[in-house]
Amino acid sequence: MVKCIIFDCDGVLVDTEKIGNGILLKMAQEHGFEMELEDAYRYFNGRNLKDCFRHIEEAIDQKLPETFETEYREKSFEAFKTQVKPMEGIVDFIENIEKLKIPYCVASSGPLDKIRLNLEVAGLLDKFEDRIFSSYQIGSWKPEPGIFLHAAAVMGFEVKECIVLEDSKAGVRAGVSGGFKVYGFANGFNNDDLEEEGAELFYTYKELSEKLGF
Repeated sequence: MVKCIIFDCDGVLVDTEKIGNGILLKMAQEHGFEMELEDAYRYFNGRNLKDCFRHIEEAIDQKLPETFETEYREKSFEAFKTQVKPMEGIVDFIENIEKLKIPYCVASSGPLDKIRLNLEVAGLLDKFEDRIFSSYQIGSWKPEPGIFLHAAAVMGFEVKECIVLEDSKAGVRAGVSGGFKVYGFANGFNNDDLEEEGAELFYTYKELSEKLGF
């Protein structure tokens, strides 16, 4: 019996991955970095931003400008303010688990203000108020399991009573290594990676509801 659902944010609750990766790739191209968007989903999704920058620097064999992170955050925040949408089916799914009185929360590697902004623009912030957990609060980032273990503990549940919903390789690895049952939101780019890390795939929230017996 599922007693608590822990959501990742980007790509699970809100549709931001294409926006963020697109901006990052465009900026990195100016410094000689080349990568297809599909590969960016695989390498960057769910990871600490500094790890993403490190990957780019190793590929181009030079340091990115000191202003790169600030510029990226400014550009992505501006885009998120107008372009972020809720993932298809998520509103109905949340309303369903609310009717079943199943507690839920969000646990993300992103900064707290970014999580709140994306949820607010997508119309989901009121659903998660006081149940938002960021890696920046505890100093542990995926693929480490810390953020999920922290969320479960604060919510008052044992690992075996929770499930994690993820869409990234790093996120699934974090959940599985923490002992959680992880469901991977397959988007066509990440299917093999999620399955290899131990996630049970789902393609729509309707399908997930059926898997969970909701």
